This record gives sequence, structure tokens and C-alpha cells, in this order.
Amino acid sequence: MSPMHLARRIDRIEPSITLALAARARALAASGRDIVSMAVGEPDFPAPAIVRETAAERARSGDVRYTPAAGLPSLRAALAAYLERTRGGAWQAESVTVCHSAKHALAASILSIVEDGDEVLIPLPAWASYFDLVRLAGAEPVLVPSPCDAAGFHPDLDALSAACTPRTRAILINSPNNPSGTVWSRGEIEAVANLAAERDLWLISDEIYRELCYDGVEAASPASISPAVRERTIVIDGASKAFAMTGYRIGYLAAPPEFAAAVAKLSSQTNGSPNTIAQVCYERALTEWPPELETMRSAFSERRTLLLGGLAELGLFTPEPAGAFYAFPEITPYLGDFADSGSTGFCEALLEAEGLALVPGSAFGTDTHVRLSYATSTENIEEALGRLATFLGK
Repeated sequence: MSPMHLARRIDRIEPSITLALAARARALAASGRDIVSMAVGEPDFPAPAIVRETAAERARSGDVRYTPAAGLPSLRAALAAYLERTRGGAWQAESVTVCHSAKHALAASILSIVEDGDEVLIPLPAWASYFDLVRLAGAEPVLVPSPCDAAGFHPDLDALSAACTPRTRAILINSPNNPSGTVWSRGEIEAVANLAAERDLWLISDEIYRELCYDGVEAASPASISPAVRERTIVIDGASKAFAMTGYRIGYLAAPPEFAAAVAKLSSQTNGSPNTIAQVCYERALTEWPPELETMRSAFSERRTLLLGGLAELGLFTPEPAGAFYAFPEITPYLGDFADSGSTGFCEALLEAEGLALVPGSAFGTDTHVRLSYATSTENIEEALGRLATFLGK
């Protein structure tokens, strides 16, 4: 039988470095190796009790039918109220479209903005899925490096401005950031928003880690800058990180009502209505704000301190992760043996030699760093630091 024809858009998806390393880690574990993973990008806590109870109650009730494509009206209203509390200003339910996840909200937003050959500016480092979502929509991701200091990675306004062309349609930002944990200041957000206004661009703001900030830091949103900025801002958010609801697959976007309606129109033909049980669970979590959230954030904060202290003892420069649950240390001094393979080769060698799984910075467009997740136990963090020390000859 001859090979089946596949659309060219599938070829636009780059092979996943992260998935390849994860597969190798699973193979090693299956062979009997003791593997410690610091690569996981999800909370290691269960969803709050009220979420689990609500899911069971709704399933038992039998009332699990289609909802409107834009989501349950009551959830959209709850999200509008949440946005008023956290981003300020007045929000209407019509500005919110509920999606199957924040990733779905992001993909649908990009599809609703770009045409073939258009461009989306992405400050680095950035979540690898951004690049492929833009390519799948027929556009080109334009990756813009960001200068780094002890406080994190900062937007380079001159570089972003220089990267703009007549085909640029949007700037895609993420604060708190995956992979670095950097939280941009309000001034930095405002500067990027001003550039978007100057060039008449959409500003897509992935705020999925907003509720996970530490040491009194609060993540700013472009939707909070001014009414004019909000008119060109698409907020992407969801339940996965803040509420430890990764498997529930529920998120949303908040934008001008006309844009939110356009995404609902698209979703009605591609995905249909979001999961009913997940929507009801998300609404209850938003309205009751379960105490487990602060317990989880407090645990992440303690683990963050442990991990950063250990990385400092190893002599690794690590920009301050004020949010999310990742550290992104620089490994430039150790890349001499990996001149051709960079951080990917470093992580492959570390996995084979010490059974420690990290994510290479190359997956995020920043090859001089590696990502470690502290969404894991303190025992795993301590063990990981020991294995990393052995690998580095410390």
C-alpha cells in the first residue's frame, strides 16, 4: 500500500525535543533505571476537593449535555467577575469565550488573526507550542531574543520594533513565563503594549500562570493598562495551573466582544461546546476559591527556595523565577562538549549518565539554558540536585 497523503501543514510541526526526551526517559525507566524527572509541566497536587466533588455530583445527576459553543452563561459571568477582581475595569460575559483549554483558546485566537504568510512576534524564551501553533495557522513565528539578568528575561523593545514588518499581525507574550518564571513589570508590559498600538497589532497575553507568583510579586496584564490597550488585547487563561485541573481541559479567552464571538464561531465548527462537567467545576472553583490553592502556592514557594539555593551552590546562574514553577539556569560553561547538540545534547547525556530528566532550552528558543520544574517533591528536588552535581563534577 502506498503511503497516505498528508497535508503540508503537518510538516510545519517541528519534531518535539521534549517528547523525544520523555520517551527515552520512559524507556530507561522500563528497563529498570531509576529516573528522576524535573521535566513535568503540571502541578503535582490533585484538583481541590470541591472540584472533585462537583465533578462526581454532576456526573451522577445525568445533566451532562451540550452547552453553548462560547460556554455556560454562568461560567462566562463568573469569569467576567474574576477578571474585574484581578485585571480591573468592567468586564461583560460577552467578552469571554470558554474553550477546551488555554491551549485551545490560544490556537483559536491565532487562527482568527493570521492569514498565510503573516507573522507573529514572540519574545524568547517561550513555550515551544507557540511556534507550532503559529505555523499551523499558516503564519511565521518571528522569535525575538530577550536580554537576561538576575531578575529574569526582559523584552527588548528595539529588537521587537525592528522585527515588525507589514506582515506582522500580533505580539504573543507570556508572563509569568514558561520556561523562565520571569514576571514582567507593569512598565515592561506597558512598553510592549505601546509598541503594539503604534504598529496596530494584536497583543496576545498568555496569563495561565498568573496566580502562581511569589514574594509579593503580582503579574500585570496588558488588559489592565488602559481601555485602549484592552481593545487590542486577548487574554488567555485557564484552570490547569492555578487550580491543578490539568486533565479537566478547560480554559478561556477574554477579548473585545466581537473577537470573542468570532472565536466561538470558529470553535462551534472545530471543537463544539466545551466539556460540561469541567465548566461546572471551574465555575465553582472560581466562586468559592478553595483553600488548597494557597497551600499549593506555599509549597511551590518553599520548593523554589530549595531549588534556587541548590543551583546557586552548583555555581549555575539562574534568573529569578518570580512566578510559575520553573527554574531556567544557564549552562553555557558546560556546553563545550556539546558544540553541535547544545542544550539538547547536554540533557541527553545527563539522562543517560545520571537518570535525570530536564528540558533543554533549545525547546524554548534559548539554547544556553535548561528548564527544571519544581512541581515535584522536595525529595525529588534534592535527589535531582545531587545527580546534577555529579554530572557537573561538583
